[in-house]
Formats: sequence, C-alpha cells, structure tokens
Amino acid sequence: MEIFVLILTIFVLAIFVGLEIVTKVPPTLHTPLMSGSNAISGITIIGALLLAGQIGNPELSKILGTVAVIFATINVVGGFLVTDRMLKMFKKK
Repeated sequence: MEIFVLILTIFVLAIFVGLEIVTKVPPTLHTPLMSGSNAISGITIIGALLLAGQIGNPELSKILGTVAVIFATINVVGGFLVTDRMLKMFKKK
C-alpha cells in the first residue's frame, strides 16, 4: 500500500510540473515541442505493444498496455495533424 501512495504522489506531482512547463512555453516553440512529444509517444507505443503482446502476463497488464497504445496513438496522430496545420500556415499561396 505504501508503494501505491508513493507512485500516486509522484504521478500527481508530474501532472502539476507538466502543466506548469507546458503553460510557460512561448508559441514559437509549440511545433518543436509537439515533435518531441510525438517521439516520446512513439516510444510509449513500442513499450505498450511489447507489454500488451507478451504471453503469460496478467490480464490487467494486457488491458493497460492496450489502453496505453490507444492513447499514445491518439497523441501521435493529433500531434502530426497540429504540426501539419501549423506548417501549412507558412506555405505560399
């Protein structure tokens, strides 16, 4: 139980730190930040696929791995769509 409280505390603190960092980013850095976020989500997808596809893992691990794949994929696709939309703003008409 103590380890759960510790992990939950770290998770909540990471949320607050992440929100503080993201809200302080100037608009000119949003596209590079999105690219970095896509790279991290790509790594998450690989790890989640490995977790969800392993034989002998508990069902909870497979379910969490599948959910992680879905959320990371949504993040990657959304990031690419936003980046593409931003880059289209700079094309000559």
